[in-house]
Order: sequence, then C-alpha cells, then structure tokens
Amino acid sequence: MPIQRIEDAHARFMASPLAQVASQIEQEVMVSSVFGTNTIEGGALTEDETASALALDPDQVREVEQRRALNIKAAFDEAQRAASQAGWRLNEAFITRIHALITRDIPHPDNQPGVIRANTKTRVTYAGDDAHGGRYKPPQFEGDIRTLLSALITWHDALIQAGVPALVRAPLLHFYFELIHPFWDGNGRVGRVIEAAVLHGAGYRHAPFAMARYYLGEMNRYFTLFNLCRKAAEKSQTAANQPFVEFHLEGMRHTIDSLHARVSRIVSALLFEATLRRAYDEKTINARQYTIVSQVLQAGGAVPLDQMRRAPWYVSLYLKLNDKTRSRDLVKLRGLGLLK
Repeated sequence: MPIQRIEDAHARFMASPLAQVASQIEQEVMVSSVFGTNTIEGGALTEDETASALALDPDQVREVEQRRALNIKAAFDEAQRAASQAGWRLNEAFITRIHALITRDIPHPDNQPGVIRANTKTRVTYAGDDAHGGRYKPPQFEGDIRTLLSALITWHDALIQAGVPALVRAPLLHFYFELIHPFWDGNGRVGRVIEAAVLHGAGYRHAPFAMARYYLGEMNRYFTLFNLCRKAAEKSQTAANQPFVEFHLEGMRHTIDSLHARVSRIVSALLFEATLRRAYDEKTINARQYTIVSQVLQAGGAVPLDQMRRAPWYVSLYLKLNDKTRSRDLVKLRGLGLLK
C-alpha cells in the first residue's frame, strides 16, 4: 500500500502543469537538496547562501563551504546524467566517481577523492554516535570493503532481476552502503546520491533528490534508524531493515506531495499575474493599482496595511494625490478580488 500511494502521488505530480514551471522547480529542488544533504553533514551555509554559492562560476569560489555546495551539485548532475542512460546499472566506478566529485578540493586529513578507505592496523574507524543509537565499527580493511561493495552491487542486480521495485531497492542500497562506510569522508552524501540515482533511473523525477531535505527535517530518525535496524539484524530479527524502508517510503510520498503543492502554488501565481495584467491592459485597474498588487505578490505573503503605506514605493505613488484616491484604489482592488 505505501508503494501504491507513492505511485499514485507521482502520477498526479507528473500530470500537473509541471512543464510550465519545470525550470523553476528544478532550480528550487537543486538548492533545497544541496542545502539538505550538506547541512546533514555539518555544512554551515544557509539555504540562501547555498543558492548564491550554486550561482557562482567555479573560478569565483573562495570558501570551502561554497566548494562543498558546488561539489554536491556536480554529483547530483552526474547522477542524473548517468541514471538517465538506457540500461544504467549501479557499479563501483559510478560510486567512486560520485565520491570524487563530492570531496574534490575539500580539506580532510585522510580523504582521497574516489579512493576506497584503507585503515592501517593501528587505525580504527567508527560511524554513528551515542546520541543516535550508538557507534558502529564498519569494516576496517580495504580488501573487506571492496568485497562487500562488490557483493552489494551484485545483490542489487539480483533484486532488479527479481522485480523488486526501485522504491525498495533504493533505501536498501542506501542503508547497506552506509554500513560498509567505504570512504574516510563523504559516505552520507554519496549514499544519498546513490539512492537518488536509482530512483531517477526508475523514472521518478525531482523527488529523489528532494528527499535530502526530508532527511534533514527528520535527521534524528534518519540516523537512529541506521543503528536500530543494524542492531535488529544482529539479533536475527525478521525483516530487520524494514523500518528504514518504511521511513524512506513515507519520505517519498511526503516529498512528492510537497512538490505537487509547490507546482500548484506557482501555477496559481502565474495565472493570477496573467489576470492582473489583463485587468491593467483592459484599463479595469490603473497603473497605481497594478503596482500595488504586483508589490504585494512579490512579497510572497501577507503585508500589513500600515507597513505597505510606509513603503517608499507606495509613498511615491501618491505624492501628489489625496487620501480619498488612496482609499478608492484599495477599495476597488478589494472589490475585484485582487487584494483582500
């Protein structure tokens, strides 16, 4: 039933007027997704700062935080490109390429972009923390890591052959990849890109990458479930990984519904702008009234009347006009349903 609900939600989303606002949605999703996955891993940029960083030319990058954001975007772009190719399958080359993009030019004492972790005998790597279910000791030696990564990829191919839906395969890959923890740094970001790539390859649009924002909002559950499911497996509990899959399915439905609602709001705004312009062209409203509604619309939310009246743009409209004219303009806009 959760899978069917996601399929229904995705069908409604794709049937919405998405083409009219595709570029805006794509840009918003990219900023939100990069912000989400970067913040989960300790990134310091706000969402607005992330948007500014993504707009930079690579030669303009001066700060490590900006580089982190641009690297994640590059990984997302590569995942979409690769997964859009017919017959694409997950492989180790793709995983190491994504890691190389994510960690390029990011200072880290051990990390080498695209290189599998190889602990020395005296070096122990841990994942997780006590606040989210405890620390975990992943495989330590390069040979073990490569063996498990290869087995994960082979197992995923077997799931495809068995007809297991991408909505189940993607979170399972994400879950077990994080347990293998094959790199010194960037495992969380790589795991979320792998999940998104599998879903994108299965035909899901926008939501796979937007899931990063859902994981950010549910970060405590996200991290805790890794440990809860791992411990359940150690106790040989049936379907130990199911809670993580269910969590993912819940997130996909929530994310698709949110994207659908956002498309509807953007389209509604476009239709409203067209109505407003037609009213001005037909001289139903004057230039002052057109400016007032346009300014309120750009504010993106309710604007207190006294605040609007103090705004320089509003004051300039009525420098040589009296209060009756101001009142008459607003009353007519309210009567036409353009303001309330």
